Amino acid sequence: MIVFSLLAHSLAVGQASSSQTQAAPAAVSQPSQKKRPTVGLVLSGGGARGFAHIGVLKVLEENHIPVDYIGGASMGGLVGALYAMGRTPDEIETMVMSMKWDRLFQSTSSMQDLSYRRKEDRRNIPAPIVLKGNIKDLNLPNALNSGQQIGLLIDRLTLPYASVTNFADLPIPFSSVGTDMVKGESVTLDHGSLSRSLRATMSVPGVFAPVELDGRILSDGGLVNNIPTNVVKAMGADIILVINIETKLGGRESLDSLPGVLTQTINVATIDNSRRSLREADIIISPDLQKHGSTDFSEARQIIDLGYTGAKQKESLLRSLSLDDAAWAAHLAARHARMRPETPITPDLVAIDVKDPDTARLIEDKVADKYDGKPLDKPQIESLEKDLSQLTGTGRFESLDYRISTEHGKTELLIGSNDPSINTPKPTRLEIGFDVNSIDSDNVNFNFISRLTLFDVGGHGSEWRNDLRLGSNTFLGTEYYRPLGRSKFFIAPRLSYERRRINLWIDGNRVAEYGASMVELGADAGYNFSPRSEFRAGLQANYAIASQRIGQPIGKPARGYSTSAGVKWTYDSTDRSQVPTKGLYLRTRADYYFTSAAGGGRLPQAEGNFFNFTPVGKRNTLVTFGGLGTSFGHDPGVFEQFTLGGPFRLGGYGYEEFRGSNYALGAVGFLHNPSSLPTFLGGKTYVGAWYEGGSMITRGTDTNYRQSGTAGVIFETPLGPVFVGGSINERGKSRFYFSFGRVFR
Repeated sequence: MIVFSLLAHSLAVGQASSSQTQAAPAAVSQPSQKKRPTVGLVLSGGGARGFAHIGVLKVLEENHIPVDYIGGASMGGLVGALYAMGRTPDEIETMVMSMKWDRLFQSTSSMQDLSYRRKEDRRNIPAPIVLKGNIKDLNLPNALNSGQQIGLLIDRLTLPYASVTNFADLPIPFSSVGTDMVKGESVTLDHGSLSRSLRATMSVPGVFAPVELDGRILSDGGLVNNIPTNVVKAMGADIILVINIETKLGGRESLDSLPGVLTQTINVATIDNSRRSLREADIIISPDLQKHGSTDFSEARQIIDLGYTGAKQKESLLRSLSLDDAAWAAHLAARHARMRPETPITPDLVAIDVKDPDTARLIEDKVADKYDGKPLDKPQIESLEKDLSQLTGTGRFESLDYRISTEHGKTELLIGSNDPSINTPKPTRLEIGFDVNSIDSDNVNFNFISRLTLFDVGGHGSEWRNDLRLGSNTFLGTEYYRPLGRSKFFIAPRLSYERRRINLWIDGNRVAEYGASMVELGADAGYNFSPRSEFRAGLQANYAIASQRIGQPIGKPARGYSTSAGVKWTYDSTDRSQVPTKGLYLRTRADYYFTSAAGGGRLPQAEGNFFNFTPVGKRNTLVTFGGLGTSFGHDPGVFEQFTLGGPFRLGGYGYEEFRGSNYALGAVGFLHNPSSLPTFLGGKTYVGAWYEGGSMITRGTDTNYRQSGTAGVIFETPLGPVFVGGSINERGKSRFYFSFGRVFR
């Protein structure tokens, strides 16, 4: 088709030149300027396979092949938009190779972006099922990933052209496509917000939340038009050049697994549309990407090279579109003339595109006047993205974005969201999870855990948290957290009921199990230093009772009231909720009991515990942990005693095997993420081992130094970490452990 197009174009130009020569006098005749056919580039979608487009673009530029129009779907839309904005293939390649794709595609806010209270939530349930909305209408999210980080990336990349509302005004006219999820039809995205359009075309259903544009709910354009040749043809292209990186249909062997069946189903659903689109193409480049999937973002280098190789194989055909050096220079000059200057945009003011006043105030308090009248250079953009990431880390909404608006006669930095829940008054968050473990040698503990948090009840910024744990251990708790004005000070009254087991051991044998129940009423005042750190001081009173359930009775049942005052400081800089690779988690407390439930007198106590994670290379983590506790020479009752024994508390011994008034514990170990092991349900797999040593120090009793070695495997899963391992103590006794839900307690 391309040969006939070029031949017809040459004949037409020749006839026109002959006619003009006969009609015009020789003295004024001028050489006619040959008009070349316009070239439209179509970039198909395919996830990480879309990196191959970069390699093809390199070959096009090496051969001086002009691109007059660009259309793309999904990842093809993103690469196409970057090229349309004037980025060179080398610049796009550098950008892709420098990106941290695991962070860009993380399903929730990173641990380091979470507010302190959301960090507490992650320690409570590392990987919860989350429902959000109004208290009367809670819903599961409509996607696994809110798209917060990839959205901020797109906002940053498109910022120089944020005020362009007609994509034909880009250095190269551009269009992408989305899928109307209500009508099931393809939508051409050629105007409006460039960043929102790119978000829409990349919103894989179920993976990324859909985007609302002009009243339409849009998802990945590749669903119904993955090779949008019709769009580029309508833009005015004479020659259609398609880069097809779609996954081909697999053979019978591809249907042997569930992922294979799902992939084949998607390919079958889109192949008919793709075949029709390819029939409209003049040149098709299909790099050999069979060994690479749509999620192989870590293999960008190899995929780019395969795109380059695939284009080189069609180089002789591509050269029919080449320009000579002078024409190519003129083409580049015209493209560069349409590019926006590198001068950072300076917003006159910041506008909050949020209807709910409490949510709008939260954003206003964070950004304040930090960005008014200041150029959005690289440091400012990094600061803005950090602020928006920390705002999403409050848990009130899924994502925030930014763009430039000039609709009101001033340049506005507009902060908003595609997330409809951002406008929900008094939003509510329900988290659900499970905790299964075999910390007792002959018992498996199973607990259902939930946490319901209601925001802005009784005042802006307040949180009413309600906890429920049912199963082997029962816990009911409620706390009302109320900031004092716009300061970091807060008050937090609380009430709880807990029922748990208390094990009593003699000479390594568990001789009794008691059931302990406790009701506690307290109130704290505190200060939030940062998202990493909180200090509290408070008063509490409780009533506790412990009665024998199993084994021989040891003394009288303990019951009574206790009152105490205490302070607590917690610091958390860990980078992950399941298995951290760096950071410190530190808990310290000091209490003074005026009376104790076991009938004792005044009792001072202090305790500190920590976990520290230090990366050693790319796949190793040095883990140290331990604790100290003291009763300052006093003898506490059973409810206030310190305990050792069980996972990460001398794992080679039974759960709470040692009780006393003072203790010391230290441990060191390694976690390794082997490259030979595949991800388990989307998460990493670790093998690890650690050594623990410590002692319970109580007057008049055995204070021998105890030792324990532990080894096991940890799997990260969408519902929480799974640990399978075993411990052995210095006496040769061993224990097997299994836990699901929480590992580092």
